[in-house]
Amino acid sequence: MIYYKGMDRILDKPDWRILDAVQKDGKISLAELSDRVGLSKTPCQIRLRRLEEEGYITGYHARLDMRKIRKNYVVFIQVKLEATSRRHLEQFNAAVRKMDAVQSCHMMAGGFDYLLKVRCRNMEEYRVILTDSINRLPGVYQTTTFPVMEEVKRASGVDLADLGAG
Repeated sequence: MIYYKGMDRILDKPDWRILDAVQKDGKISLAELSDRVGLSKTPCQIRLRRLEEEGYITGYHARLDMRKIRKNYVVFIQVKLEATSRRHLEQFNAAVRKMDAVQSCHMMAGGFDYLLKVRCRNMEEYRVILTDSINRLPGVYQTTTFPVMEEVKRASGVDLADLGAG
């Protein structure tokens, strides 16, 4: 068993295997999950429910084909703020959380303050998002745009082998 600070309890190998399996396939059947984990259905289902209730599993998501839904244009935007006081950061954070066009936003250390990921249909749509939304976020001083030429890897889970799933 491996214990990490901040965890509510110690997760054992079957727990880690359940987490690994459901992050790779959220639609996995209980029978298949039980086989992969090495437990019968009832104990496996009890563990799965407990992992959900304790917040280790926060949801299940479908992976969409972005080309088919015409949202395959990806842009990363470096954002510099005018100031980085707590108030400025909180205002920016609150505003960017409301923007559906922003797929992810990370506060960074270094030469800029935030890195945003935007997914849209094309450059024209991005230009509207940039001028009408991103540049109007509280405290934005400067933005630098990096259009993605090709997505080389897209992972939705993390490697859990070193945590006991392997």
